[in-house]
Amino acid sequence: MSRELPRPVRVVTPDDLVVADPTSGMHRARAFELPLLWAGQVETEPGAVSGWHHHERNESSLYVVRGVLRLEFEGHEGYLDAGPGDFVHVPAWTVHRESNPSREPSLAVIARVGGGVPTVNVEAPGVG
Repeated sequence: MSRELPRPVRVVTPDDLVVADPTSGMHRARAFELPLLWAGQVETEPGAVSGWHHHERNESSLYVVRGVLRLEFEGHEGYLDAGPGDFVHVPAWTVHRESNPSREPSLAVIARVGGGVPTVNVEAPGVG
């Protein structure tokens, strides 16, 4: 029985990151994208509030490296804050936006699994 050789291990450095999936107020950079996995990071400037968006069928996991990542999402009054060392799970199709209420840029590492469109920008919930 023949077996397909696995892909080689690779390292993606900060200089290798590619600007990707724009949403107003956020700076996303992609490390790599495979049919079912997207990995990268997002930086949000102090005081910035992103546009509303979802990640289609992708389940998203974020790990906050620095700063504060504030999340608002459809079906929830108010917001949730995540800080350094926190993990965040954003379920597929969840319409949400992020902001940064702190005085320093926030940085989070992202992994998405599910495939499809990584980011879909939408109107605010209840608009349109």
